[in-house]
Amino acid sequence: MFEAFRARAEAVSAEVHRVGGSTEALAFVAELLAKEGVADQAGARAVWARGPLVAGIDREAFASRVPGLTFDVTREAAAGSRVGVSEMEWGLADTGTVVQDATDPALRLASTLPEIHVALLQSIRILPGLADVLPRLDPRSAPYIAFVTGPSRTADIERVLTIGAHGPSRLVVVVHDGEAARAEVTP
Repeated sequence: MFEAFRARAEAVSAEVHRVGGSTEALAFVAELLAKEGVADQAGARAVWARGPLVAGIDREAFASRVPGLTFDVTREAAAGSRVGVSEMEWGLADTGTVVQDATDPALRLASTLPEIHVALLQSIRILPGLADVLPRLDPRSAPYIAFVTGPSRTADIERVLTIGAHGPSRLVVVVHDGEAARAEVTP
């Protein structure tokens, strides 16, 4: 299922990386943030919307390794950030789409305002397609569902494809094989 997801996601300009478990996923994100200048005191900023992967770790210790990172996602913090990190509930193999219950505004801010969106996804949460995810979605408990297929794009201006016009110009999907991080996991 992963290979089909990867092929479809990369076909729409997403970057897909697979790592072992939750510890490796955290290390990958820390390294990516450092490459994007977020680890420099005067560098870029990043926001990370809370989710199961980071729920059990020491966020202060993790953020101290990456000085430009905050877990306090506000409109101002997200708008001023180069990178936004959020966790996704599902992946669709037939389209390379990631699906998120984005009812929490922090998730929407982290995934739409920064230039780069890092989407974390458990490999066991990749489904064949839309017909497989729809029965799992309950609009009463999750009234705002986001389907993200590649970086933001539009072709409404003279039919010229423009990347990043209405959201991130880069989508990095990090697929990990582990469960959500445990309290004993240290980044």
